[in-house]
Amino acid sequence: MLVSQVAEQQVRSDRLSRRNFNRMASYINRISGIKMPPSKMTMLEGRLRRRLRATGYATLDDYCDFLFDEDGLHSEAVHLIDAVTTNKTDFFREPAHFDYLRDTILPSMAASGHRSIRIWSAACSTGAEPYTIAMLLEEFAEEHSFAYKILATDLSTEVLATAHRGVYSLETVAPVPNEFSRKYVMQSARPGAREVRIHPKLRSKVGFARMNLMDEKYRVGDPMDLIFCRNVLIYFDKSMQAAVLSRLCDCLLPGGYLFIGHSESLTGFDLPVTQVANTIFQKT
Repeated sequence: MLVSQVAEQQVRSDRLSRRNFNRMASYINRISGIKMPPSKMTMLEGRLRRRLRATGYATLDDYCDFLFDEDGLHSEAVHLIDAVTTNKTDFFREPAHFDYLRDTILPSMAASGHRSIRIWSAACSTGAEPYTIAMLLEEFAEEHSFAYKILATDLSTEVLATAHRGVYSLETVAPVPNEFSRKYVMQSARPGAREVRIHPKLRSKVGFARMNLMDEKYRVGDPMDLIFCRNVLIYFDKSMQAAVLSRLCDCLLPGGYLFIGHSESLTGFDLPVTQVANTIFQKT
């Protein structure tokens, strides 16, 4: 093969045709609710190259033909969604939420006679959010007769596997306050290892499950006292945001609390909640 032909083949393997981008964007939006405008084509191509290596297809268009023309979605859908979803998360991200939980919500619940609490971390990614919540709840439980259980869900099986393991780099757990780190973050026994693991006491309180917020019904069991669904709505269009928020509220006990991301808003939605703090809402 001539050098020019090799170069042409490389370019072709690295790019999606407009038709296949549109097919891929439509499928991703339908399955996950994530908007995929043309401006995200380069990002999408980069994410899909991982699946080229895993599946052995030579080009992105060959991979798309496999998905859409050869019934490849039957076996590949979960891996595709894992590849394209965004999983940005940090321990103690948007700390004002956790301050309000510790200083206002938990004391109020205890004063009103609550002795147990159920929390749902929707779109939990690699687990930093539910483990952060668990640290706060464990601290409160030590001083009060108080039980808690956390459900953590995500669409991506890949990030759920990481979350379930509870193993993180030292850099990842850097935002954890020292007093919590000493109690709930276990150092590796291997010399020089830059990994840590969340304490089994916390891991036993968090249950992980795959769930798609696009589902018409959220199977979370009994209604929740608190729901964290932060920095997810920004990826949905308005109609999908309304549908997701309505279903979240259906899963919330009267008097329970909904937390959304600081860059998100409930303005314009008809929901049975009242704002009690910045991006924190209570079900009426």
